[in-house]
Amino acid sequence: MLALILSGCENTELERSDGIRVSWNDYRGQWVLVNYWAEWCAPCLEEIPELNHLDKAPNIAVLGVNFDGIKGPALQELGQRMGIEFTMLGQDPGPEFGWKMPVALPATFVIDPAGKLIETRFGPQTEEDLRTLIGS
Repeated sequence: MLALILSGCENTELERSDGIRVSWNDYRGQWVLVNYWAEWCAPCLEEIPELNHLDKAPNIAVLGVNFDGIKGPALQELGQRMGIEFTMLGQDPGPEFGWKMPVALPATFVIDPAGKLIETRFGPQTEEDLRTLIGS
């Protein structure tokens, strides 16, 4: 069953905030942190520098999802104002993978290099806590 789920994820395309589509399969072999955030969420602002730094690691990719559904140029402008340097997605990938919309923010879905969701964390994350979790 897990093989079927993962094989379906391999062909999934994600849309970045700039409209460019990327394959979920491109992230294989690295840890992926899918972070749900909003402009009005103070703890989200708190963790942005930590996520920016993590995203620079060669084995970690951070993908941001705006909780309020802001898209396109408005999302890109908002991300710049908030200091987001990691990739922002123009659409929530959760429904493709069977993830439920988080009920609290910030929320970070931690996916291992094989593409398996291993944990969902709520509240602001630190680089140290996330590196401890993924063993990096």
